[in-house]
Amino acid sequence: MKLRIKFKKYGPIRFIGHLDIMRFFQKAIRRAGIDVAYSQGFSPHQIMAFAAPLGVGITSNGEYMDIEVHSIVSCQDVQERLNQAGVPGIEITSVKVLPENAENAMASVAAASYTVRFREDKKPVTDIDVILPQFLAREQILITKETKKGSREVDLKQGIYGLSSENGVLTMLVDASSGGNIKPVQVVEALFMEAGEKLQENALLITREEVYTRLETENGSELIPLGEIGKKEVILS
Repeated sequence: MKLRIKFKKYGPIRFIGHLDIMRFFQKAIRRAGIDVAYSQGFSPHQIMAFAAPLGVGITSNGEYMDIEVHSIVSCQDVQERLNQAGVPGIEITSVKVLPENAENAMASVAAASYTVRFREDKKPVTDIDVILPQFLAREQILITKETKKGSREVDLKQGIYGLSSENGVLTMLVDASSGGNIKPVQVVEALFMEAGEKLQENALLITREEVYTRLETENGSELIPLGEIGKKEVILS
């Protein structure tokens, strides 16, 4: 069966890269005694998939990992075991059993929400609350994006699903799919360009709040948190 595990990442752990987070969970799963499934072949490995790997230095309240297991006592038992085998800075907040036809976490990602604050000594001169309306009113928000094949011009406008500011703290909902994948810093840099100000290096404190998938419902296409898919039920091993 497939399990979807939601976790927080905070404190000094935010400086640990994605590959090290993956290795941590592989060890934590073994320490916790989870009956995890392994791939077949010459070099078997635990079957797991992460949703939208988090950038180094960013904290999160809504990270997701899918694993396959042969059996569990309950979702609550898995959550407690993993937290006991974990470290400060990573906290499992939810475990659910996924439907058999559910896409894995990585393939499901459509959007992500963020909270963006400024370091006290690097706050902008420009009043963000004032310039934001004219920024959002633009027909296009063009930036230059560097890729392995060189640089290309990208329009952020279509991928910004929500952007607001209160007392200089930004809240945004942006495209996080493999085809879009807008980073919060790109939005803030473009916002600063609107006012003719340059974003200072290492000025932002970014927290990813949630990761979403897109589902077709009676009301049309809707963004649903990955954690709302599946059931938190007791299953005997």
